[in-house]
Amino acid sequence: MSILIVDDEKDIRELIGDILKDEGYAIRLAGNSDDAMAEINADPPSLMILDIWLKDSRMDGIDILKTVRRDNPDVPVVIISGHGNIEIAVAAIKQGAYDFIEKPFNIDQLMVVVTRAMETSRLRRENANLRRRDVTSAEMLGSSPAFRTLKAQLDKVTKSNGRVMLTGPSGSGKEMAARFIHANSNRANAPFVSVSSATVEPDRMEEVLFGRESHDRGVEKGLLEQAHGGVVYFDEVADMPLGTQSKILRVLVEQQFSRSGGTDKVRVDLRVISSTTRDLRAEISAGRFRQELYDRLNVVPIPVPSLEERREDIPELTRHFIEMFHRTQGLPLRQLTQEAEAMLQTTQWPGNVRQLRNVIERVLILGEPSGAIEASELPGQETVVEGNGRLVLGGAMATLPLREAREVFEREYLLTQINRFGGNISRTANFVGMERSALHRKLKSLGVVTTSKSGGRSAHFDDDDGGDDE
Repeated sequence: MSILIVDDEKDIRELIGDILKDEGYAIRLAGNSDDAMAEINADPPSLMILDIWLKDSRMDGIDILKTVRRDNPDVPVVIISGHGNIEIAVAAIKQGAYDFIEKPFNIDQLMVVVTRAMETSRLRRENANLRRRDVTSAEMLGSSPAFRTLKAQLDKVTKSNGRVMLTGPSGSGKEMAARFIHANSNRANAPFVSVSSATVEPDRMEEVLFGRESHDRGVEKGLLEQAHGGVVYFDEVADMPLGTQSKILRVLVEQQFSRSGGTDKVRVDLRVISSTTRDLRAEISAGRFRQELYDRLNVVPIPVPSLEERREDIPELTRHFIEMFHRTQGLPLRQLTQEAEAMLQTTQWPGNVRQLRNVIERVLILGEPSGAIEASELPGQETVVEGNGRLVLGGAMATLPLREAREVFEREYLLTQINRFGGNISRTANFVGMERSALHRKLKSLGVVTTSKSGGRSAHFDDDDGGDDE
């Protein structure tokens, strides 16, 4: 916390500085407007004591006050002047000054104003920090090999300022990964600002990002300026308009930009994290994404696995969502039956973690207020087991001859179970009630192989039976 004292009279600024130093404050001094603005741009002070009249300066105190109030509204400004009158005091207060002190000043009066202004500065910073906090948790949950690989990669990039590109299917948790990087970095106390490239109208994108200036409305900060000192997250960056892409590229190179309708250069210190569900190289080939921007954003590429690749994590994720909805919405705190857990692990999740979360919320809202969650409460698949033990077939499965249907069922059943257990053949064999060697022979006859993927193993159907089944 520092106090910037701006006065063209050396004796006055040094006197005020000595008084405040004796009170334990860190002091910075400036004798003209250029030095004052350089100090502010280098590191905004906690409080500014500003003389109205500055000889041999491009800007007077009121001009500096206006600029500070525009660009650093959380910094209180105390105006001092030896030529003070009620008109100047009123003008300064109208422009946003915290208070006005007339020279020659009383030291006790100065200390009262400074103490109050510094308390105001502290409260403003605390309020800003509270506003910056997002209710979205940055907690990462899972223990599967695919998740452990992701977590290890995220841990490596948290302490750097390198730009990260997160890739993966929709709903897999890319924004959660970005928030984890932010929360565990040295920018954790600074803003995390998410830019949804897909939802902002293309003709408003630049105004949203860079802000605007107008005579009537003054300065309206854009998202990049709001993220100063912290992290800006470009969600689905492939949807960013080409014209905006070139301007973002310039910001990444120069770390500054101009607001819409303005001429002043706004300097920003940002860490950039991006995400996409699409193949950006294909987008580049199609002329929809700039190669230069891709090269700037894709410094550290990190793939985020789908829920299909981390089925082992589903029970843990489900319990987390149940506890979270109980805590935040007062929904019932229910357990899962083994059958429900198995069904969740074997269900197809095209919407990934987001879809799982939505399903659990719906079950807690519509289901019974007590007792464990049963498999019958969960969304059914095309082929379902009814309460009387009957297997109800649907779709193409019901039209197959018995031998083909049995083979399809066995293959899909074993594929599902192997993936449920993260490719672990021993656990799969134990669950399905087969000897490990017998299961290997069955998998070979059905053309099911397991391969390494995302740090773990997954099963798939291979017509050529050409894979590694260990």
